[in-house]
Amino acid sequence: MAVIRLDRPLRDARQVAAIYYPYVINTPITFESEPPDGAEMRSRIESVMEKYPWLVCEHDGEVMGYAYGSMFRSRSAYNWSVETTVYVREAAHGLGIGSALYSSLTECLRLQGFISAVGVIALPNEASVYLHEHLGFQKDGVLPKAGFKEGVWHDVGIWWLLLSEPAEDPRDPVMLPVIQNRKDYAMAVKSGESRMKI
Repeated sequence: MAVIRLDRPLRDARQVAAIYYPYVINTPITFESEPPDGAEMRSRIESVMEKYPWLVCEHDGEVMGYAYGSMFRSRSAYNWSVETTVYVREAAHGLGIGSALYSSLTECLRLQGFISAVGVIALPNEASVYLHEHLGFQKDGVLPKAGFKEGVWHDVGIWWLLLSEPAEDPRDPVMLPVIQNRKDYAMAVKSGESRMKI
């Protein structure tokens, strides 16, 4: 049975790096050009998890996909917005893993007090566009010719999801280490599992 859980960087980083590797070397889905190794990925995961959730889908001891939130922009006015990312092992496409992870991720971010989630998609990418729109994200714009990889210019689309109604005097989002052991947060982490066909 597949489960969704918070990442354990020491245990998961090498598998997460292995999932990401073919996206870096074979596609424009990420504009990164050098795939990170396990040590670099561990450092990235630990840095993200100081504030945001990094979730993995595990099946029979194998990481099948991952999703995480990260800083959208560095200025403090953006503290309530979060960029969202998901990757699924190539052999596991079509099993609902991306949808499950993203659903859990947005629930976690909502509980932490973030207001909006932003998906940034290198185009064309029909699968990612479908996933975002299936989960309620709305297309908010396209940056033409925003990235150049392997001799080709690529547009970048912005998809946006309102997580919570913004307050006139908002509280700062709660950092992951403060909330991750709460029962409602543990339920949010697992909330997307029913979407999987594995």
